[in-house]
Amino acid sequence: MLLLELKILTLNIWGIPFVSRDRAPRIEAICKELSSGQYDIVSLQEVWSQQDSEQLQQGTLSVLPYSHYFHSGVMGAGLLVLSKYPILGTLFHAWSVNGYFHRIQHADWFGGKGVGLCRILFGEQIVHLYNAHLHAEYDNDNDEYKTHRVIQAFDTAQFIEATRGNSVLQILAGDLNTQPQDISYKVLLYTSKMTDSCASDSFRTNECGRNSYTSKRALAKNPLGIRIDHIFVRGADNINAEIVEYTLPFPERVPGQKFSFSDHEAVLAKLRLIRVPKEPESAEEITVNTEHVECNLFEEVCTLQDQGAGDAIKEDAHAPASATHENNSSSTNAQHLPAARTAALNEALALCDASLLQLNTDRLLYYSAATVLFVLLVLLVEYAPPVGLKTIYLLLKFIVFGVILFCLFMASIWNYIERNGVLQGKKSMEVMLQHAQKYDYFY
Repeated sequence: MLLLELKILTLNIWGIPFVSRDRAPRIEAICKELSSGQYDIVSLQEVWSQQDSEQLQQGTLSVLPYSHYFHSGVMGAGLLVLSKYPILGTLFHAWSVNGYFHRIQHADWFGGKGVGLCRILFGEQIVHLYNAHLHAEYDNDNDEYKTHRVIQAFDTAQFIEATRGNSVLQILAGDLNTQPQDISYKVLLYTSKMTDSCASDSFRTNECGRNSYTSKRALAKNPLGIRIDHIFVRGADNINAEIVEYTLPFPERVPGQKFSFSDHEAVLAKLRLIRVPKEPESAEEITVNTEHVECNLFEEVCTLQDQGAGDAIKEDAHAPASATHENNSSSTNAQHLPAARTAALNEALALCDASLLQLNTDRLLYYSAATVLFVLLVLLVEYAPPVGLKTIYLLLKFIVFGVILFCLFMASIWNYIERNGVLQGKKSMEVMLQHAQKYDYFY
């Protein structure tokens, strides 16, 4: 039985005040595009300005009358949800690790990032929309935030699992800053049992040639671009969530302009929900059906892995997801899922262990630097400044003293905050890894 059809759109609007180019005309163009009435739910990221948030909400009020902005951190979480249908409730979960406060040029920490949940009422059905923006990757060759992103991915998957409730559909739509071949992507997809709505390797959503803001350096490094903006879906236990359509719906340029809507591409997924008839409830059939459901769970999630591993997939991008599921061998997939999930978790745990070792090294380095600087400060205090350099000497003392305080803070308070955040993610993964095989039906 068909329950509902809906169109989901996600877009990172690149709305950083004083930094993002052409921000005002782009926000206006995005409002106009969203006002077309084609979309049921819109999930936006990097809405860092309160003015932009209000403009987007007011500009789409006629077709998307329900909205919610998630406030967090210093700048706000940057997450905005617009909906054609009533938003009954919201919840925000901040991640335990989210960058470094002293990396001002990256600013992720000031955003107070996390995952936001909106409970949306479609007729008589509850749909959960999760909006998230994982930590950015600023240097692919030396990614110091990789562990943070892995923990955020696992934390998001656990949050989705813990809050499913009575919803018939869970949708994660956002800029996840992770490609299909990345460990963060694998951890999120395999542990959440969700489906990547994109079944083709030909789509790119960032640093691609069609976008006017893609730099020549990025194109030279990777002419095809990358896919880091995703829409993941998962139906309830007796609901099939079919992917009817997946596309990049916005034009390449803002009409009448030479620039794009954002430095990211908008992503659209059209979904169809079908309720699966329940089997007869005799005692013998219940036992048989329990085993059958277990195999289907393996089969479904394993197919997600095959679709999300970043390999070239021959399926048509608009083919329903259920059609892909039916063609796989359940006996093979039943073996494939636990192995893939275990491998992803083991790789994630190795990253956590490496980060914990690095934190110990950093603590020693900061304490050592503070000790050396303290000796220097004592020398500056003991010896009189040369003639004419008294002001410079005084300024130097303040600078050295300030750096000492910074080193002590980083070696103590911040180091323990970072260490506990990584440990929390690591321990949660270990719990799943320990029990997933024995109690696999519940995972």
